[in-house]
Amino acid sequence: MRFAISLFTVLAIASIIGTVLKQNEPYANYIFQFGQFWFTVFQWMGLYDVYRTPWFVTILAFLVVSTGTCVYRNLPGMLREIRSYRENATEQSLRHFHHHGEFASHGNPTAILMQYLDVQGYRYRQQEQGGNLLIAAKRGSANRVSYLFTHSAIILICLGGLLDSNLPLKVEQAFGIKRLETRDIPASQIPAISRLSPDNLSFRGNVDIPEGESADVVFLNIADGYLVQDLPFKIALTKFHISHYSTGQPKSFASDIVILDKTTGKPLLTHTITVNHPLTYDGIAIYQASFGDGGTRLNLDGWNLFDHQGTPFLVTGAVHKSTTLAADNTRYTIEFTDFRPFNIENRGGDDQTQHDTRSVFGGSAVADKKNLHNVGPNFQYKVRRPDGQAREYSNYMLPIKVDGRWYLLSGMRDAPNEAFRYIRFPLDPDRTLTGFMRLRGAMLNPALFPQIAQRFAQSVLHDTNPATQAQLADSTVKILEIFSKGGYKTLSTFIANKIPAAQRDLAAQTYLKILALSAFEAYRMTQVQAGRPAPKADDATGWFIRDSLTAMNDIFFYGAPVYLQLSTYDEVKATGLQLTRTPGEFIVFGGSGLLVLGIFTGFFVRERRLWLLIKPDQVLFAMSSSRKTLDFEKDFALRKQHIMEILKEN
Repeated sequence: MRFAISLFTVLAIASIIGTVLKQNEPYANYIFQFGQFWFTVFQWMGLYDVYRTPWFVTILAFLVVSTGTCVYRNLPGMLREIRSYRENATEQSLRHFHHHGEFASHGNPTAILMQYLDVQGYRYRQQEQGGNLLIAAKRGSANRVSYLFTHSAIILICLGGLLDSNLPLKVEQAFGIKRLETRDIPASQIPAISRLSPDNLSFRGNVDIPEGESADVVFLNIADGYLVQDLPFKIALTKFHISHYSTGQPKSFASDIVILDKTTGKPLLTHTITVNHPLTYDGIAIYQASFGDGGTRLNLDGWNLFDHQGTPFLVTGAVHKSTTLAADNTRYTIEFTDFRPFNIENRGGDDQTQHDTRSVFGGSAVADKKNLHNVGPNFQYKVRRPDGQAREYSNYMLPIKVDGRWYLLSGMRDAPNEAFRYIRFPLDPDRTLTGFMRLRGAMLNPALFPQIAQRFAQSVLHDTNPATQAQLADSTVKILEIFSKGGYKTLSTFIANKIPAAQRDLAAQTYLKILALSAFEAYRMTQVQAGRPAPKADDATGWFIRDSLTAMNDIFFYGAPVYLQLSTYDEVKATGLQLTRTPGEFIVFGGSGLLVLGIFTGFFVRERRLWLLIKPDQVLFAMSSSRKTLDFEKDFALRKQHIMEILKEN
C-alpha cells in the first residue's frame, strides 16, 4: 500500500508538471526558456513529453497489473461478504460482541421487530436456533462495492493513459521503423519513414492554416524533430475572426472551417470553431489553439543607409518567405517572420511610448504612467549575412511621437532572448523620411564635404578674411570625414588620441557645434536642391538636426545596410488548430466517474449489521459495523433505545 501511494504521488506530481509546462514544444523554445543547464536536466527527466516517458508509462502499466491482481484476489470474498447475512451466528458469539444488549420480553415481539427493521431500511433473514429465532439484518452493503469501484477506476484511468501514450509508435521508433524528421522542408517532401498513417491509434498535433488554404496533415513535435500525421480528411479555412480588448490582448478568436473529402474535395461539413468549443469529426477533435500571420504580403521602401542618394527602392515580400538584397557587394537574405496589424502600447505621458525607444547609442527613459494607444502596424524580419549570422528587426509603419517630435522606429536585437533596441529616424516637416535620408546622403558623401564646409565657414565668418574661412573650412572637412567613418565613436577616439587631456572637453564641445552647424548647412543645401523651401534656423530645425546626427551615428551600429519602411500591406490571417485522437479519453472519463462514485460510496454509505435473538422471555440484541466510528456509537445507542421501547410497549 505504501509503495502504491508513492507511485500515485509520483503520477500526481508528474501530471501537475505536464499541465503547467507546455508539452511537445520544439527544443529551442525550452532552451530559450530554461537555459542550457536546466534544459538538459528536464530533458533527462522526460518532462517535455511527460505522459509518454518510459517511466510514466511503466508506472501506469505496473498499477494496472498490481491493482488488477488485487481485484482478482479480493473480489470473490468481497462478493460473498456482500451476499452473506451471517445468520449462523450463535448466542455465545453475539454475547462477545462489544455492542450488544439484553431485554426482557413478553409475548412474541417478532412481527413488530421485523416491522421496525423494514422501516429502518434493513434487509434480513430468519433462522431457527434450538427453539429460538435469530433475525440477521444488514444495511449499507454497497459500502463494500466502493473497493471494487475505486480499484476498477484506477485500472481504467491507467489503461486510458496507456492507450493514449502511443506505445506502438514508441516501439516503431525503437526499432527504426519510424524516424524523426529534423529538416525544415514542405510536408509534401517528408519521407514515408517520418509519416504516420490516418489509422494511427492516437496523436496530438498542430497545424497552421492561412485564410483561403487547406491542410490534410498535422505536425507532431517530438524531442528535437517532428513527425507528419496524415489526416483522413482536409480542413479548409474560409475566414478567421479575432477581437481584442483595449489593452491589445486577444478577446476572442474563431475559425470558419470546411471539412473536405480528401479524395474528391467535396465539402462534408461547415463549422465555426471557437476557443473551448472543439469540433469532433471522424473520431478526431479539432481545437482552436492559436492564431498568427498567414503570409501577409508587404510592399516596402528600401533605404540604403550608406549610399549617397536620398531615394528609396522597391522591395516586396511576404511573411514566412524570404528575398535577397545586394548592398556593399554583399548579398543579404531578408527573412520576413511576423506582421501585426496594430500594436497597443503604453505611451505613459502624451509623448512617451512603452517601448524602450532609446537608440542603440542612447536616449530617453520610459514613463511609468499608463496611456494605452494604438501605434499602428509593425513587421519583423531577419537580415542574414552570407556567413549565416542574422539579426532580427522590428519596424513600425506609422510615425510615433516621442518628446513632441515624430519618428519612425526600428528595433534591432542579436538574439531572441534580448529586448529590441530602437533607433529613431526623424521625420521632416512634411512628416516623411525623405528629408533625413537626403541629409544622411550628403553627410556621408566625401565629395560634398568641401562645399558643406565652405557654406558653414561663410555663414559663421562672413566678415572675416578668406584665409581664415579656408582654415575653418579645412577643419570642418576633417571633422566631417571623421564622423562619416563611424559616427560619434570615431570622433571621440580622434579627440582622445590627438587632443591633450586638459583640452578634450572644450575640443569636444567645439567639434560637436561645428558638426551640428555643418549638418544644418547640408540640410539647407539638400532641401534647396530637391526644390523644397530652405529650412528656417529655429528650434524645430535644431531638434531635427540633432536627431538626424544621432540617427546617423546609430546606423553604424544598426547591423544592416538597409532600412525597410512599410508602405502598404495585404494582410492574410492564419489559424492555429490542434487535432487530437485520444481513444483513451472516454475510458479515463469513465474511470474518473467510477472513482468519484467509489469515494462517495466508501465515505457516505455506512455498513450496519444487526442481530436479534428472540427467546420466549428475552431478546438478545447485537450490532456491528465495518468501521467503529462515533456515528456508529450513536446509531447503536439509538437502535438499543428503540428496541427497548418496542419491547416495553409490546
